[in-house]
Amino acid sequence: MDTTQSRLDTAGASYFAFSAHPGYRRMFAPGRLTLGIFLPLRFFEGSMAVLAGQTELVKQIDRQEFAAVWVRDVPLFSPSFGDAGQVFDPFTYLAFLAGHTKKIALATGSAIFALRHPIDLAKASNTIDQLSGGRLVLGVASGDRPVEFPAYGLEHDERGARFAAAVAYFRQLMRPGPLEIDSPLGRFNRAEFLPKPAAGVIPVIVTGSSGQPLSWIAEHADGWLTYPDATHTPQGPQRLAEKIRAWRALIPDGGFRPHMTNEWLDLTDDPDHPRTPLHNGFVLRTGRKGLIALLEEWQAAGVNHAALGIQFSQRPPAEVLQELAEEVLPLFPSHPGPPTLPASW
Repeated sequence: MDTTQSRLDTAGASYFAFSAHPGYRRMFAPGRLTLGIFLPLRFFEGSMAVLAGQTELVKQIDRQEFAAVWVRDVPLFSPSFGDAGQVFDPFTYLAFLAGHTKKIALATGSAIFALRHPIDLAKASNTIDQLSGGRLVLGVASGDRPVEFPAYGLEHDERGARFAAAVAYFRQLMRPGPLEIDSPLGRFNRAEFLPKPAAGVIPVIVTGSSGQPLSWIAEHADGWLTYPDATHTPQGPQRLAEKIRAWRALIPDGGFRPHMTNEWLDLTDDPDHPRTPLHNGFVLRTGRKGLIALLEEWQAAGVNHAALGIQFSQRPPAEVLQELAEEVLPLFPSHPGPPTLPASW
């Protein structure tokens, strides 16, 4: 493989590479921030009944013109973490949601690349992207739950190296025509990988450090998803801005790469309720004015998308979503971008 092709197989793509990708373009544009919603809409506490009716609410999120809906990847529920995550398999669930939505981007936050083989990850990702008409935005991570790695027969300490190898392998699988791949994770030649992405490319968004230096993320990621720092005072967004500037300064071509962050909200019905950290800062209780102020601070810091989780809200999910759609979303609208690619599967 020549050096030029190797670079294309591993490096992050520019904003223009995704000009025809409906999901990416709906979520990201320089200098602007859009809003997404993390699933599940209610925190799992021992019964699947808490997820009943979620599909209808996801349809509502789609109609309300949010930019994205996010699912998490947690193979095993560890009581020591106290968080079962999405519960459903993220790829199976996104395929299901693709059939129940029309425009909203479908995002993973994040698929654990260090646990699974790149062929399986690419097969699931490209299938969902095709079935959804080009709406998949793939957040990826090395994983942070030690219980999962021995369950897969893997070493937790090797997750950073496996992650980097998996990202390189995944990108090579996107190339057209017969392939020749020689990776620490496997090798083959004269075989073609199908299906290809609907728009020819899938955005690969790296989460946190994923065991890599910042320079690697700047070179190899199509975007960066990080924790937000403190959200109850302006100092948190200011520190986040410094982190984003340091990352963007290392991007080899100086082109635009989107940054994303997230927060778990307890949105009160009092619009003037001050921003108050709960659960050691893991959850933010606030009224909508405080939320709008935070989103404005994030946008000024260089954040391009905010994924909001309402699992811990005391109000009914439909009520919270309605307030967000009516009072907050108009200030941070989704981008028009290209329409969903037509497909009659």
